[in-house]
Amino acid sequence: MDAMMKRLQSIEARYDEINEEMMSPAIVSDPKRLAQLGKEQASLKQSVEAYEELKSLNSHIEQAEEMLKEHDPELKEMAQMELDELLPKKEALIEKIEVLLIPKDPNDDHDCIVEIRGAAGGDEGNIFAGDLYRMYVRYAETQGWKIQVLEMSESEAGGFSEISFLVKGNEVYRQLKFESGAHRVQRVPKTETQGRIHTSTATVLVLPDAEEADIEINPADLTIETHRASGAGGQHINKTDSAVRIVHVPTGITVNCQEGRSQHENRETAMRLIRARVYEELSRQKEEAEGAIRRAKIGTGDRSEKIRTYNYPQNRVTDHRIGFTVNQLDRIMEGKLDDVIAALLAEEQRQKLAGEQNHA
Repeated sequence: MDAMMKRLQSIEARYDEINEEMMSPAIVSDPKRLAQLGKEQASLKQSVEAYEELKSLNSHIEQAEEMLKEHDPELKEMAQMELDELLPKKEALIEKIEVLLIPKDPNDDHDCIVEIRGAAGGDEGNIFAGDLYRMYVRYAETQGWKIQVLEMSESEAGGFSEISFLVKGNEVYRQLKFESGAHRVQRVPKTETQGRIHTSTATVLVLPDAEEADIEINPADLTIETHRASGAGGQHINKTDSAVRIVHVPTGITVNCQEGRSQHENRETAMRLIRARVYEELSRQKEEAEGAIRRAKIGTGDRSEKIRTYNYPQNRVTDHRIGFTVNQLDRIMEGKLDDVIAALLAEEQRQKLAGEQNHA
């Protein structure tokens, strides 16, 4: 309890410090720093409010305990009734605070970039990549999120060999971060004449949308080339050097964008993707250096890790990381992902809380 109170005191002190800092003329005139402080302030607010509530409860409990020492039976009865009400409230509040004090993924409140690729299974893998894209679009609609396609390469048989899209909204990355990995589908392809079940795979990678405030990329570290776009895309394709290829030399990360109607648009998209991928790579390196357990042990977050199977003949979806099964595949593919995502987030919280208690 003492350790918890000390942490809450330091959080409140930092919160007050931020409030003062945000009012200084130097910060008001620096939008980047102001945004960083505003984000940090918002992340501390719930803990500060809970701490104030806990101090108030402790004060009332002390008063009631003093009243219990009185000789007046009526006063003692009133004090006991008050304690019977206050103590369970305090217990519930402490449980809430324990959850609030779990270290948060700093990227949880970010928008995110989702990349889906058809993998094993040829055309069927690409078709399933298209099915997953539509699943996420429908889920985003139920959450009130917005989607913007950044890059896509359509497959002749349908679906996509690759598609990247931006998802914008409240706590988008928190909800979608555990979608990274290999998604396996078992079904009879439309092209299958013998009725045989095929197994195909599409891979998903979810990256936090790194803002310029999150990561500074030295322009000297970038190689930027322009070239003529290729493939379908309307009359502007192949007539100008509108496609943009950017290489981040220190990491070797490469992005090629050609979906936009102008070089400027493609350059903006390419820089957004470069920022996200470099940010993710540097975060991964930092976690490894610190010996951190990636994604709170719920999988590695690696694109190749098999995380989920979609079994069409049995109308079943299984998430292998947490042993979670839903016998409503049709609903899942319609974007009804709430139960799966809630189960993954609950497991993340359980593991983090266990880790905190082990280190207490």
